[in-house]
Amino acid sequence: MKEICSFISRWMAALVLVVALIALLIPSSFLYIDTWYINPILGLIMFGMGLTLSAQDFRIVFSRPKDVLLGCLAQFTVMPFLAWMLSKVFALPEELALGVILVGCCPGGTASNVITYLAKGDLALSVGMTATSTVLAPILTPLLVWLLAGTMVDVDTIGMLKSILYVVIGPIVGGLLCQRYLPDLTKKVVAYLPAFSTLMIMMVVGIVVSHNADKLLVGGVLIVLVVMLHNLSGYVVGYLIGKLLSLKKEKCVAVSIEVGMQNSGLASSLAVLHFAAYPLATIPGAVFSVWHNISGALMAKWYGSETFRCLDTLKTQR
Repeated sequence: MKEICSFISRWMAALVLVVALIALLIPSSFLYIDTWYINPILGLIMFGMGLTLSAQDFRIVFSRPKDVLLGCLAQFTVMPFLAWMLSKVFALPEELALGVILVGCCPGGTASNVITYLAKGDLALSVGMTATSTVLAPILTPLLVWLLAGTMVDVDTIGMLKSILYVVIGPIVGGLLCQRYLPDLTKKVVAYLPAFSTLMIMMVVGIVVSHNADKLLVGGVLIVLVVMLHNLSGYVVGYLIGKLLSLKKEKCVAVSIEVGMQNSGLASSLAVLHFAAYPLATIPGAVFSVWHNISGALMAKWYGSETFRCLDTLKTQR
């Protein structure tokens, strides 16, 4: 079983891509699963995140507040602004623009910690940023969506706040309580959580893509391009911010990955719950879920490579 889980975790990006292609080309493979299930599935992912967090992960917020707060500030300014800017530059229809903005305004993705570890970045900082941005999300995500998309569509900020509390914060707290009061059981299941989360992400991608396959096939190229630019720009700007603040390479890598990788499953969930009148708004989240797992794996290899280390050292000396 552990070998199977290791395989699933190691090939996460490829598996997510395969599921997306199957759902796109054979929608019936996932069409029987209602979009309602996205929220419970996302809740399970967040519950797993709660099982893996510890007091030490939150302690970093107080022991290294400057690093964490700077990272979170970058998270909630860079990605929302890039989303808004790309929507304007590419003159996206309102529905797609809303979806891109939803992705940009969400907290960091749960996969960012794994990618940071593989990239030899500052894992403690990455975990601290993920935890902090997730806790701030119930307030900042609805507020930012309202500021950036409120002129295009009606934004129910209170409803979005409640949804994030139910789907994200509640399950994480539940996971923390299980870890506190059922430590033996938690230790047994933690090793399987990365694979479990990957399977749940695959399910979310399959559901969203299958229900919007026809729309994706019509306007897919443009939205894939925008999503790729959004994600890659987040990596680059996040790293540059770290450099401008004279952070060490490991911290720059953590900020880069944390900024670039979003909780795109939450974006799709919010689109389904609160913007049902705009079905295309779910697509950017689905595409982002596929793409950022692929790009994250590639970035981990690049940041962890000897070539990047030499280039970074050379730039620092100059």
